[in-house]
Amino acid sequence: RELRRRERVPRATAPLPSPQVSGIVLLAVGVWGRVSLAVYFSLLDEKATNVPFVLVGAGTVVVLLGTFGCFATCRGSTWMLKLYAMLLSLIFLIVLVAAIVGFVFRHEIKANFETNLNLALKNYNTTVDQHSDAVDTIQRTLHCCGVQNYTDWGKTEYFAQRGIPQSCCKSQDDYPEGDLKDLNKAKLKVFVDGCFFLVTSTMESKMSVVAGISFGIACFQLVGIFLACCLSRYITNNQYEMV
Repeated sequence: RELRRRERVPRATAPLPSPQVSGIVLLAVGVWGRVSLAVYFSLLDEKATNVPFVLVGAGTVVVLLGTFGCFATCRGSTWMLKLYAMLLSLIFLIVLVAAIVGFVFRHEIKANFETNLNLALKNYNTTVDQHSDAVDTIQRTLHCCGVQNYTDWGKTEYFAQRGIPQSCCKSQDDYPEGDLKDLNKAKLKVFVDGCFFLVTSTMESKMSVVAGISFGIACFQLVGIFLACCLSRYITNNQYEMV
């Protein structure tokens, strides 16, 4: 008996599950996370804001890999399918590592945000920068004031000059400057709860959505990797026959 190579290599009759879908979802989740958390990310160090960019990059690569995977499936090329599975495995590991790093260093991220928020209050409106705008946006949207509570503003230079910022006021039409310079009177005019707890809660809830969707997509990628390996093995086995 001897092995004879078939003259015609069988082509795959059924394509792999299209990873373009998972890539587009990863891309969309990364963009959504970056846009919805942009104001909070502006008060974090650059290294702590990379997770959405990792998802955007991974999603883009997965979409391109999906095209390559479909081409490899249609051609019935074993080396292309193996390369596709390897690259998809690499993307899976990158997303997994990013998620683990974000989880492990979540407390450091909180501490970094609190430090930068205190610094933003200290330097508020001394120069026109994104940090002052971020503080105003956070206070207006979350109905909060200061870091731990509204009295944090009493320690700032801005308070000595103009009192508590308008963005802390419950009503944007009722903010007499005299009352805002007195912490006791201001208590009736402004939000008293601090922003730190509200911001971290908001970030955790949104990042949980990002992490959950990313984990689901990662599991879907595992299915794609498994099927690519199976298809490659099937094609290899059918390239030879016993005669």
